[in-house]
Amino acid sequence: MRLLLVADTYPPARISGALQMRDLAHALAVLGHRPLVLVPTASHDAQPGLAEEYDVQVLRVRAPRTKDVGLIRRTAAELVLPWVLLRGLHRSPLRGECWDGIVWYSPTIFLGPLVRTLKRRHGCRTYLILRDLFPDWAVDAGVMRKGLIYRWFKVIERFQYRQADTIGVQTPSNSPLVSRDAPPAARMEVLHNWLAPTPLPAEADQLPSLSKLQGRTIFVYAGNMGIAQDMDAFVALARRMRSRDDVGFLFVGRGSESVRLKELVNDEGFENLLVIKEIDPMLLPALLAHCHVGIVALHPGHRTHNIPGKLLTYLRAGLPVLARVNPDNDLVNLVPEEDIGCVVPGNDPDLLERQATRLADDPVLRKRMGHAGIALAQRMFSPASAAEQIAASFAISRVRMYHQR
Repeated sequence: MRLLLVADTYPPARISGALQMRDLAHALAVLGHRPLVLVPTASHDAQPGLAEEYDVQVLRVRAPRTKDVGLIRRTAAELVLPWVLLRGLHRSPLRGECWDGIVWYSPTIFLGPLVRTLKRRHGCRTYLILRDLFPDWAVDAGVMRKGLIYRWFKVIERFQYRQADTIGVQTPSNSPLVSRDAPPAARMEVLHNWLAPTPLPAEADQLPSLSKLQGRTIFVYAGNMGIAQDMDAFVALARRMRSRDDVGFLFVGRGSESVRLKELVNDEGFENLLVIKEIDPMLLPALLAHCHVGIVALHPGHRTHNIPGKLLTYLRAGLPVLARVNPDNDLVNLVPEEDIGCVVPGNDPDLLERQATRLADDPVLRKRMGHAGIALAQRMFSPASAAEQIAASFAISRVRMYHQR
């Protein structure tokens, strides 16, 4: 099949969504399909134009920046994004291509007009990879109220759902939440997150210095640091465990809270907590090889459910996880059932410290959980599984369409 994959991020961007779309595109190509990735690029990012990257075509279209900018500027940029991408596709050498299927990744929620236009033009089926239930998570985290702006975002969200023949949510608990806003004709299924193994790079000397945490059992957080993660809970945990000179905490990444957290660490003079900027994803496995426990952080106020991509990164690296998540999140059951770490549902600082202490004090436990995590990643969270599931959905959609006639 000739497939169009649309997203708002792709390598060289380093965030999990970019890596997921790269791995998915490559897995689809391995299956014999012919994917084109349509993605925006801003100034100082990758050069616009059509490129062949390994076995995948990538069309980068110059567009306003949507990452690391203010909320108003980001909303405006995402609002015009579908039209910018459509224009870029029309002006490219591929403007005459016919698509057998369209796959798009959310966030962002604003790509609905692009999908609707191409779906009508080519009569093809569509698949929405839904990783983020915005704007509801923003209300849960206290970032937004259920006022006029919220209702406007809900209109955009529901319009996106109406363009999907199949919606792939990342956890079973999200299915009923999405079904409330999705059209009855949309097919709902669970599409687990995925991540390809990344080889350890030879240039280990490029890693940031961890001398401040030398000799400690290191709890590492690698990913976006924003309001949705509520990283202050782990700052408080580091504060509680200051008296232990055998335990350290490492935060690696970007996001709206990263600068504030770094300033907080400097102001309070933490000796057991280090905050560093985002690093190249190819270097991340080598960094994680120096760490012992992976941190999963989700704001306890969330009512939507999320299995972050960083969980897969830790599992691939053989790290057990310490997860602080919203109550009823699917990780509350998955983590203990698969024996891949310790989980704290809701806001319970005492339990978080007890679970951290348990992991810090028992290297045999960490090793066992790490091995279980590697096995789980191979079984449930592979790009090949995701690619096969998405490709199969187009065949199912065609059968349903035939019978409806």
